[in-house]
Amino acid sequence: MKTRVRFAPSPTGALHIGGVRTALFSYLYAKKNNGVFILRIEDTDQSRYVKGSEEYIHQALDWSGLTPDEGPSVGGDFGPYRQSERKEIYKQHIDLLIKKGKAYYAFDKAERLIEARKIEEDNGKTFRYGAENRMSFENSLTLSNDVVNEKLQGDYVVRLKIDSGNEISVFDQIRGNILLDSSLLDDKILIKSDGMPTYHFANVVDDKLMEISCVIRGEEWLPSLPIHKLIYDAFEWDTPKFMHLPLILKPSGKGKLSKRDGDKDGFPVFPISWGKSSVGFRESGFLTEGFINYLALLGWNSGTEQEVFSFEELKQNFSVEGVQKGGARFDFEKAKWINHKHIDRLSPEELISLPMVKDKLKRVDSSKHLALIQLLKERLFTINDLQAEISWVSERHPYDEKVMRKLKSKSPDIILEGVSKILNECNELKKLKDLLMPWAKENEINIGLMMQCFRFALVGKLTGPDLFGVCNILGKNVSLDRIMYAISYFKQKN
Repeated sequence: MKTRVRFAPSPTGALHIGGVRTALFSYLYAKKNNGVFILRIEDTDQSRYVKGSEEYIHQALDWSGLTPDEGPSVGGDFGPYRQSERKEIYKQHIDLLIKKGKAYYAFDKAERLIEARKIEEDNGKTFRYGAENRMSFENSLTLSNDVVNEKLQGDYVVRLKIDSGNEISVFDQIRGNILLDSSLLDDKILIKSDGMPTYHFANVVDDKLMEISCVIRGEEWLPSLPIHKLIYDAFEWDTPKFMHLPLILKPSGKGKLSKRDGDKDGFPVFPISWGKSSVGFRESGFLTEGFINYLALLGWNSGTEQEVFSFEELKQNFSVEGVQKGGARFDFEKAKWINHKHIDRLSPEELISLPMVKDKLKRVDSSKHLALIQLLKERLFTINDLQAEISWVSERHPYDEKVMRKLKSKSPDIILEGVSKILNECNELKKLKDLLMPWAKENEINIGLMMQCFRFALVGKLTGPDLFGVCNILGKNVSLDRIMYAISYFKQKN
């Protein structure tokens, strides 16, 4: 059987990185097995539909490099790929289950169900509409055909008829065999009163008709697995393989990662921005490969010491055996480190060609771009780091007052006067270091102190990229101007 997997998000808002991770593992599984990756939009719950969500899903997958082989935007032989466009298909299949005696119409008013639930709860029991009590309710099992036909003109739902006392057994590729007593389940609603299918029913019907060979989804759907097995059995269909991925946990390791965690601690939880308030990984300066590499490590291990993978390496190395059962703790610092490694893999020319890098460098003379990226590349954990790293290029950076107070007692103006004299006489900046070192030694000036004073004059602080690289970017004249300004500044402070 050909490998066919699907990613089936609901258009109810921004796509959380947990959803992107599901899409990624589905994509990698398909590509590792020469299969097909499908996008299906599960929009049966129209009350939760959020305008713009479907477009966002497409944009997020596109930026993440997870291009569907089939889906709403690219078509395919198994469409439609939006569940809201498949209503007639669900109608045909629910009619089939009703004819087989595996499902039935239910006409109970909300008030009656609330009353029945209260009675059970008052007696310390859990209310289930199922084998033990279904014959006491208004449904097609208890009413005459004439009454049923009359009531079908009004509101009704369709429920799955679940026999009591059977052991449900279904195998998950990650978690092994899962067992459940059918007596613990109620007769699940398959068709809602608005005529739309529930998640359970549409999911099974679509996976069957789209010939999905392996269902890959989050751990939160694990409780639905026995229900889906019963629906497959009701149709007398073979079940696909199942793979339920571990949760992505909060940085503390306690509980599922949420948007609130990102808002509180200042990190993104969406691939790309959603509206004006929720910044994505893309807007936070992540490369697609850095983002995808980190997501792959949230719940998967290659079995080796390797942590940095190109997209092609992920396709080659991904395996079901490497997917873990336990939750994966989100670590934004680790995500930035992975992204840093991918930035470092790119040549300066490749980095400069990226639109987000071009945007950051637009205020810098283009003739300096290559040398600047060569100087800064190893310091970048995100592309956004460029903003702070290049702040000294176009204009003199404000001085760090704490550093000024630390240096002013060590005669920085005298040291800088010596540095400016040597720089002024230096015809080739690449030789400046070789001129400064012996001068400092000859004048018994601590080399570390000299470098601190020189750096402070050029960039206003004591940290940054290679000092002589900075001087080369600024050029001789700008460097001299900044040194002379610093000399004047220190003399005023004294």
